[in-house]
Amino acid sequence: MKNKKQNIELADILKRHKDEFLKKHHLCSEQIKAFEAIVNCRTSALGGHIDRCDHCGFTRQAYNSCRNRHCPKCQFIKQVQWVDKLKANLVPVRYFHIVFTIPQCLHKTFYINQSLAYSLMFKAAGEALKICASNPKFLGAQTGAVAVLHTWGQTLTYHPHIHMIVPAGGLSEDGMEWVLSGKNFFLPVKVLSGLFRGILCRHIGQAVAKNEIKLPDDISNFNQLKNQIYSKKWVVYIKNPFAGPDRVIEYLGNYTHRVAISNHRIIAEQDGKVTFRYKDYKTGKLNKYIALDTDEFIMRFFRHILPNGFYKIRYFGLLAQCNSKSKLETCFDLLESDTFLPVFEGLPAIDVLQMLSGKNLVICPKCGKGKMIPEAVLINKKMQPD
Repeated sequence: MKNKKQNIELADILKRHKDEFLKKHHLCSEQIKAFEAIVNCRTSALGGHIDRCDHCGFTRQAYNSCRNRHCPKCQFIKQVQWVDKLKANLVPVRYFHIVFTIPQCLHKTFYINQSLAYSLMFKAAGEALKICASNPKFLGAQTGAVAVLHTWGQTLTYHPHIHMIVPAGGLSEDGMEWVLSGKNFFLPVKVLSGLFRGILCRHIGQAVAKNEIKLPDDISNFNQLKNQIYSKKWVVYIKNPFAGPDRVIEYLGNYTHRVAISNHRIIAEQDGKVTFRYKDYKTGKLNKYIALDTDEFIMRFFRHILPNGFYKIRYFGLLAQCNSKSKLETCFDLLESDTFLPVFEGLPAIDVLQMLSGKNLVICPKCGKGKMIPEAVLINKKMQPD
């Protein structure tokens, strides 16, 4: 479904309004790079190849994907391989889903300092979780988490938040037993919320003092921002626990490589407006529709292009890479469970697709007898150096 051609796609809209939009708006280099990649994805602009059947002579032409992480058409294989790899690191217990959000008063500060601000948000969420979990009044153990950053709301508004998946338990301080949490979340939400706010505020203050973070024009100093931060009630949202790793992996897979808007949500573009479907979490309605001016729609999408080299998926505690061969193995031993060996790791995309579909993609789709052999490489002459 994710790779199925829609009636209208994001690339179609961007291509149609490219020249007009880029003349009107100033985009950073990373946004321009994403714009070009999405527009040219699976077109002759990126080149491709021709395969010919060695039995009947049937030819098949295919263009290359852009592989940009913000392209709606290029995330499926990455998602499948990431989920497959994650299976090896999730202990067989229930999992809690936590969502860390920031108040609107921080939105401007975060947007003009994206790389550092998002990293501080990750750091504050991880520290808050660690402090709470290690407290003997609560869990009294070492825990871990997989965290994913999203910067958008369902209508493409700017809404930075972190989805964190946490096991329902942890490793005792002496490493001798697995401490199981109760049925409800093992940490008080109010305590976790207060800690997250305090830690993030402290990190932002330190960064401002070092001139690493630039404050918005309407904020004269950090104390003014701090007063706004503490005037707001911060709520860390805790969702119902998952039954086990299989369910949490399926859920996480839908979150990790998601882009601001997928093609299947776009309904139409007409009369200068783009109509798309969204979920209204406040009312509980799964499908509602909104129509934005095309210019506004494109601008909202490009607000969610992440800085170059920024990692939007991070791991904490027991699930961190540095603990995979030590503490995490101890957890599997204590829970008397075998680790999962990744199946798709290191495989090319064609092999992954073949394993998922159960079809031999090398066999000719027309005669069903011959093999599709690469015959020629398609190169876009415009992209070649003089």
